[in-house]
Amino acid sequence: MRGNSFGKLLTMSTFGESHGQGLGVVLDGVPAGLDFDSQRLRMWLERRRPGKIAGASERQELDQFEILSGIYKEKTLGTPITVIVRNHDAKSSDYNFLQTENRLGHADQTTLLKFGHRDPRGGGRASGRETVARVISGYFASLVLPSLEIKIQTLEMGELSSAFIKGHKDFGIYGFPSFDENEKAKEYLSDLRAKGESVGCRLAVEIKHCPAALGEPVFDKLKAELAHALLSIGGCMGLSFGAGNNFSKMKGSEINQLNLGGIVGGISNGEDIYLELLFKPPSTIGDKAKQGRHDACLAPRVFVVVEAMIHFVLADQLLRQNAFQLNQK
Repeated sequence: MRGNSFGKLLTMSTFGESHGQGLGVVLDGVPAGLDFDSQRLRMWLERRRPGKIAGASERQELDQFEILSGIYKEKTLGTPITVIVRNHDAKSSDYNFLQTENRLGHADQTTLLKFGHRDPRGGGRASGRETVARVISGYFASLVLPSLEIKIQTLEMGELSSAFIKGHKDFGIYGFPSFDENEKAKEYLSDLRAKGESVGCRLAVEIKHCPAALGEPVFDKLKAELAHALLSIGGCMGLSFGAGNNFSKMKGSEINQLNLGGIVGGISNGEDIYLELLFKPPSTIGDKAKQGRHDACLAPRVFVVVEAMIHFVLADQLLRQNAFQLNQK
C-alpha cells in the first residue's frame, strides 16, 4: 500500500489502523532547535479527540501521545520525529458484520477491490481516526511557521447557515460566530444523532500572515498543493479559492487580487488567503449512528485537521523556498 506519505522537504508518513494497537507518524525534515511544548501538542489533539463534543463521536479515546524519537530536552533534534497514540476504546466486535458485508458510503468495498484483503475492524486506514497523525504533524509544522493564523467559520451545516464575517476572531466550538448559533448547532447535531441521521457542512477558511513567494508556477502551484492536502481529508468533497463559484459570473474587468484569494500565478502574494471547503455527511447513519460512536457532522472535529494540513503545506513550502533562495546566492 502506497500513499501514506505527504510533503517534499517536510514529510509525514502516517501509520496504524482505527481499531489496531494505535496510530502514529514519522516526521522528517523538521529543523533542529525548535522549542517543543508538550502542552501545546496536547491542546491540538484535544480539539480533535472524540468523546467530549455534543453531536460528535462518543468513542472514549485519551489520545495520549508518546514521543519515540527526534526530541531531546524539549527541542527538536533535526532527526526523524516519531510519535504514536495508542487506541484504548476500540470495539472491534461492533464491526463483526464487516467480515461478510460492506457499508454503503465507506471504503470497505473499494479497499477489497484494490488489495483483495482488508482489516474488517472498522475503517482501517480509511477511518477518520487516521487524522490524529495529521494533527500531530500540523503541530510540528506550526513550529516552522509560528506567525501563521488560520480562522475557520461554518457557513452551512445542514439546515443551519451563517453569513461570512471577515476578520472575526471568536468563533464558537461549532464554528459559528455567535453563542446562540453555536447552541443551536449543538442541539441540532444532538437531535440528528438521536435520529440516526447526519449532515454535511461548508466551511470558510482565512489564512493570515502567509509569507509571499510560496508555491511554484506550474505543477506545484500553492493552490494545487493545498487542494491535494485538504481533499485528502476523508469526507472533503470540494474546494474553492477566492470568489469561488462567483468566478463564473464575473467579467475580466472585475477580477482583482482579493478575488483570487491571496494566490496569483500559483504563488502566494503575502495577502490573506481565502478558501471554502465542502464536506459530505458522514456515511454512518441509522441504528449504528444512534449508538453514539460516530459524528453527526464532520464539523467541528475536522477544524483542527484542516488547520494541520494547511500548516504542513505552508511549512513545507517555506522550507523549499528557503532552500531555493540559498541556491540562488
